[in-house]
Amino acid sequence: MKRGLILAREYSIYTTKAGDTFDSIALDFYEEENYSVFIMQLNPDLIGTLIFEYGIQLKIPDIDVKDTSTLPPWKR
Repeated sequence: MKRGLILAREYSIYTTKAGDTFDSIALDFYEEENYSVFIMQLNPDLIGTLIFEYGIQLKIPDIDVKDTSTLPPWKR
């Protein structure tokens, strides 16, 4: 297995809105833009897409997001 690769066994299907990006979708689902890489891993055929049109179906991995309760306020 490649380093940093996740294998999501479960995922949800999300239908994009016009103007969505991988980062904005990750922010909506995980409250963290950096998690966009996990969405890209499940949708390799769309990695070159910067801004989505309406109606594209993406697989969104069901992953545990980190507990931010112990982080300082500026990182929450």
